[in-house]
Amino acid sequence: MVINFSKWLSLLANVLILVILIPEMALATPLQPHANSSVMIAQSSQATSSFIAYSEADFTPQERQQLQALRQRRNREINTILSLSQRDKLKEQLQAGNNLYQALESLDLLPDQQNMIKAVIQLTNLKMKAILSRYSLAIEK
Repeated sequence: MVINFSKWLSLLANVLILVILIPEMALATPLQPHANSSVMIAQSSQATSSFIAYSEADFTPQERQQLQALRQRRNREINTILSLSQRDKLKEQLQAGNNLYQALESLDLLPDQQNMIKAVIQLTNLKMKAILSRYSLAIEK
């Protein structure tokens, strides 16, 4: 009886660990080096939306200002990467109601531009995670 109980307990613990860790593993999948910009940007968008589950109304004014500054810096850096015609097309797409990721997908980006924009977005996402982790730590206290 004791052996059966320990087997069931270890099985339950393993299942619980897998259930907790599997969703995190799905976010850790690497991008393929030959992927096109729409795949890269879509994956970045999904990752961003998965960790931004907070309402900005819950943030302090300082945290909102930090997030806004991050987004503005990201937009400026992306604008410096794009050519003048690409900037115009991006502006048109944004005014048409598309979000940034959809608008970037519609551009004909060179591989270097794709990589640089991907790096800018990843860096911005890391900085947002840092701000949000400070926010979540403040909630738990």
